[in-house]
Amino acid sequence: MASGKTTLSKKLASDRNAILISEDIWLSKLYPKEISNFDDYLRYSSRLKPIVSQHVQDILGQGISVIRDFPGNVSSRRQWFRSIFEASKVNHMLHYIVAPDSLCKAQLRKRNAEQPEGSMIMSEAEFDYITGYFQPPTDEEDFNITRYESS
Repeated sequence: MASGKTTLSKKLASDRNAILISEDIWLSKLYPKEISNFDDYLRYSSRLKPIVSQHVQDILGQGISVIRDFPGNVSSRRQWFRSIFEASKVNHMLHYIVAPDSLCKAQLRKRNAEQPEGSMIMSEAEFDYITGYFQPPTDEEDFNITRYESS
């Protein structure tokens, strides 16, 4: 959370002339009043996944690159990513941002103040709770990874 995923996703989509699909924007458009806490987010995010899966597979099937601005902070989320690119029989790249909590919290405060499209106001306590579940990608997951170190 607040590591810079959206900023990186926008840059990658622009640099690669790819379609950008942002979970935060889709959720805010589809469920504008329903998401008020982390449990709501998990519930509505799980509803979005099957729709996005098929949509991304259809786009990839046309030979168009897709950048997904979705969290991959736990193994199960990354396995969902894998299911899409394997079903589509395309190459992949997992972009992994390594950022200290202090930087993420500063970016979170900035995002809360600016409230860009699709963002929710999140407290530092919620940040601590959510990042407590973080699982870095492992070699056993067998992803092609580009790693970004933020300081």
